Amino acid sequence: MTPDQIESVIAAAMPQAVEELKRLAAIPSVAFPGHPVEPVHAAAAVTEELLRSAGLSHVQQIAVEGSFPAVYGEAPAPPGMPTVLLYAHYDVQPAGDPAAWRTPPFEPTLIDGQLFGRGTADDKSGIISHVLALRAFQGRFPVGIKVIIEGQEEYAGERLEAFVERNPDLLRADAIVVADTGNPKIGDPAVTTSLRGMAAFTVEVRTLREAVHSGSFGGAAPDALAALMRMLTALHDENGDIRVPGLPRGTFLGQGPSEEEFRNTAGVLDGVGLVGSGTLADRLWSSYAITVTGLDVPTVSGAINAVQPAARARVTVRVPPAGDPKTTVDAIVDFLRQVTPWGAQVSFSDVTVGSGFQADSGGKARAALNRAMDRAFGRPPRDVGAGGSIPLVNTLLKQYPAAEILLFGAEDEDAAIHAPNERVDLEELRRTATTEALFLHELSLPSALGV
Repeated sequence: MTPDQIESVIAAAMPQAVEELKRLAAIPSVAFPGHPVEPVHAAAAVTEELLRSAGLSHVQQIAVEGSFPAVYGEAPAPPGMPTVLLYAHYDVQPAGDPAAWRTPPFEPTLIDGQLFGRGTADDKSGIISHVLALRAFQGRFPVGIKVIIEGQEEYAGERLEAFVERNPDLLRADAIVVADTGNPKIGDPAVTTSLRGMAAFTVEVRTLREAVHSGSFGGAAPDALAALMRMLTALHDENGDIRVPGLPRGTFLGQGPSEEEFRNTAGVLDGVGLVGSGTLADRLWSSYAITVTGLDVPTVSGAINAVQPAARARVTVRVPPAGDPKTTVDAIVDFLRQVTPWGAQVSFSDVTVGSGFQADSGGKARAALNRAMDRAFGRPPRDVGAGGSIPLVNTLLKQYPAAEILLFGAEDEDAAIHAPNERVDLEELRRTATTEALFLHELSLPSALGV
């Protein structure tokens, strides 16, 4: 096929793809403990159906120990052609408070060319972009294709990673496309070359056998919630920089967002300052970040006049690519133990980790992607970092060191992934799928093969 034909086929296929994305995003496939498992398996089944419709010669669900199934598809490479592995995930973050959504989180809603709903961007747009790109070739792929769609990426852990390590030949490829990132802005093409790693744990503080009356005992009885708050606030100094020894600020060599762009994207309120020091690129892409993502304490509406005997918090850590998530957790845990007040009992549990990623400068596959993205977006891409984590990427890097790993997708920074009112821009989805199809075509040309 010619590039013109590829672009035309994908443009014509968009209406069907949008309906398929609606169908997939309507499934609440939250793979977190405590959520129903049936929707997760339903999303796997729909994903399998979609990959079959893309012309792959072999598609199946594969059991992953301790996790939900991965969906795998493949088509053999024509003689002398490379093989490309395509990655995405079908599980999603919890929706959170439904009242914070302008549209129901699991009723995908199209408004002015943007599809709103949990998972429409992260990362069911990745699944659809793969399907759209593959359909452009009508089963006659210019290169070998392998597809792996994960079922429990959002909860972290290293389940699929262990599977890859036990089955190295299954996903072996010359280039790997990870469709779980996006551009800084709609229409602003970029390739993500740096990912922070991720770690998370739960900290629990106990001070009393049970709650006691704050009038009779307050002022002497140690309050577990107050102890926990003191510990958590000790993690940062007055500027918002991390105080934990051994977690220094890093440096990112590329250009990050301006403060105005960041404030608008993050929704920072007027008069509220940003935290930390160094450039925004340093803080967002190459430095550690510690965030308290949940608290188990009495609600305001259910509060009683009592000194609390126990309190828990979930702490999430973003780790720069060169950092080690396991030693990072150890350093933070040690610090929290040291700052625990009043001899309170403290324990840590439910630790999850995922490594970061730093891409090489690029080779033939990156050059082919640059050409494809230049045509699809009208200008060549620039390198950016991402503060988020994709645990599988570093495992793929270690397992297949000769493969080029390329991260791009339809999740622009205004897509509100992991937040209320998540959305994907449909024109961005079309350009992303077009880029991927053009990339597969470019990779089969003599210039990319070195002949």
